[in-house]
Amino acid sequence: MSTNNNTLHYHLRAVKKGERRFENAFQSVSRMILESEISKVTVKGKTIYDYSIFRTGRKHIIGMYDELNSFVSYVKDASEGGSSKEMAFVLVGEPGNGKTFLVDFISAKYRDFLAKDNNRRYTFRFVNMDKIGRYGKITTIESQTYEDPVILAMNLFEDLDETRAFLSKEFNFSDKEIEKLFENYRPLGACTSYLWNDIQMFTEGNIQEMLTFVEVIPVPLIESLGTVTGKYPAKDKITSSAVDLLGEESIQRLLYIADTNNPYRFDLRRGALARVAGGGIHFVDEIFKNKKDLIQVYLGVIQNRTIEIEGFKWPIDTLIIATSNNSEYYSFISEKEEAPIVDRCRICYVAHNTDYMLQRELTSYAIGSEAKTTLTNQNLHQDPNLNYAASVAVVLTRLPRSEKLTPIETMKLAAGEVAGEKSLITLSEVIETLNQDPNITNRFGQSGLGQRNLGRAIQLLVESSETNEGQCMFAYDIFKMLERIVLDYVTDANQRAKYMEDLKIAKGLYRERIMTEMFNAYMDEPLAIRKDVLNYVNMIIGVDAENLGPDMIWKYKDPQTGELKALKIDERFINNVEERLGLKTKEQKDTFRTSIRKIYGQKISLKPDYDFMDNLELIKAVTDVRLKSDISGAGSLIGALANRTNEENQKLYDRMVNTMLNKLNYCKTCAQKTIEYFCTQEDDQ
Repeated sequence: MSTNNNTLHYHLRAVKKGERRFENAFQSVSRMILESEISKVTVKGKTIYDYSIFRTGRKHIIGMYDELNSFVSYVKDASEGGSSKEMAFVLVGEPGNGKTFLVDFISAKYRDFLAKDNNRRYTFRFVNMDKIGRYGKITTIESQTYEDPVILAMNLFEDLDETRAFLSKEFNFSDKEIEKLFENYRPLGACTSYLWNDIQMFTEGNIQEMLTFVEVIPVPLIESLGTVTGKYPAKDKITSSAVDLLGEESIQRLLYIADTNNPYRFDLRRGALARVAGGGIHFVDEIFKNKKDLIQVYLGVIQNRTIEIEGFKWPIDTLIIATSNNSEYYSFISEKEEAPIVDRCRICYVAHNTDYMLQRELTSYAIGSEAKTTLTNQNLHQDPNLNYAASVAVVLTRLPRSEKLTPIETMKLAAGEVAGEKSLITLSEVIETLNQDPNITNRFGQSGLGQRNLGRAIQLLVESSETNEGQCMFAYDIFKMLERIVLDYVTDANQRAKYMEDLKIAKGLYRERIMTEMFNAYMDEPLAIRKDVLNYVNMIIGVDAENLGPDMIWKYKDPQTGELKALKIDERFINNVEERLGLKTKEQKDTFRTSIRKIYGQKISLKPDYDFMDNLELIKAVTDVRLKSDISGAGSLIGALANRTNEENQKLYDRMVNTMLNKLNYCKTCAQKTIEYFCTQEDDQ
């Protein structure tokens, strides 16, 4: 017996030993995902699973927790023989929310997964076909649908019982192992079956001699060939045809094949499906944009998992993922006669990202990781507040209005942050109510400015003359660019008005951030405001402590370092902060202090470095108390910076600019513009 590792004997023995695998596409993808680390995360008040495979790589998936869990559930159900194996997974949502990026990412991960030796997929080809005499100069014929060698092994004889007996005798497969293999049984494709029959006739049924015509080879993983992972984008109505999917008769092959009934005369690799038919992923971009007859082809392919041409059938093993935007999907389902295709689809509605903290990573993708230059090839600086300003602005446009929550409360709760008295339960109720709406675009996160719109705004910012002259992407300018995008690309008047209002709210949040930045610059300390916020929190915890002496010094253990620290409690500072928060009476102050202590108790056990920097109201109050106090008799900080006619004020300005340049990552342009903006009354809410 040949010991070559490309024989069917070698392959089957490797499968038996566990060195090679025989599994369908769903089982492979499911194993790929579930072998990665799985953790639990809380998203919008709901505990959900997170899969580390989607969070690895330089440019990975951000958020999309619900969508990823739907996909994993679908693949797992299909891998276990559930109804999902007769369905396609269709991502439906607004343009620019990451549908195509998600599918491309999964495809890339799947190729990497199959590139590992113990996961690699194999197929077979028939060699020495010229000996048979019916194939002219064609010597080698590869399985057109990349059938697994085990599929051939399960179809060696017409009688399946005879095949089972052969596998048991020749390869020592146990009955249990054979049954396990036959769970994924499917007949050979039309041309492979026809060729195998020709080989049988030529060798007069001698199975050992027949197997000498079989050579096992790995399935190529080259992305550009469209093998294992292939994409079929919707084309215009005239040029697209079923040939692009299924293949067509090959004139070249007819020159060599004598028998016109031979199904090998059809070139299946001309179509996109055959190239992914051996346990691959077929990605249909904008499936409902295709013309009707092409969608009808998909109807058969999705349910039956076969390529069918002129009555010939080729069973395929393929995971089918599709995308569609909302308008095309609604247009399609409005035609009642198209119900069967939708019935064969697992629809997953993809929302925009609504977590502004996660959006910061997506905004980094839009800005780009490469060092940027101006049009005259000089280095282009990025304002340290640009990412925050852009992220908050686009996320606010994605949040629907609610009577129970203000836009800022919704934004903070969606990011898992504190929002005053409001809790995640309120947000869950709002989401639940909105998600009952039959119009998908009215649901939570289903409309708003997408990632492409953000990308356009950043393009406008980079090409503007102000940016190029100052050699800096100034954060406040992003709002002007986003307004331009809303006017140019948002056609619905109501949506346009809402988005403009959202951008105003975002400007207010940016203003509050600048107040904090100015305080840090004034104190010559990058984390000055954070220290003062934590001082306030520790003061209201220590003010009622039993071990507090008349000197008002309270000693406590720092949860981050475990060190013993001493803090002098300043009741005047506490009262000033609480007055800025609008707390007038003792009852109001006590209620607020109790809520802060409760948050501290809940958060610090899970996250020792929690610093209350998500509590915007508290940050604003502490900043106001420190900023609005007199500075060396020169009036407020705003007054001192705006009026630099005396030497003392000029020194203060120079010192703050120096801190911004050397400690806070500003450049001269954005430092100067930020101080100018701080000195105005713009967007002061």
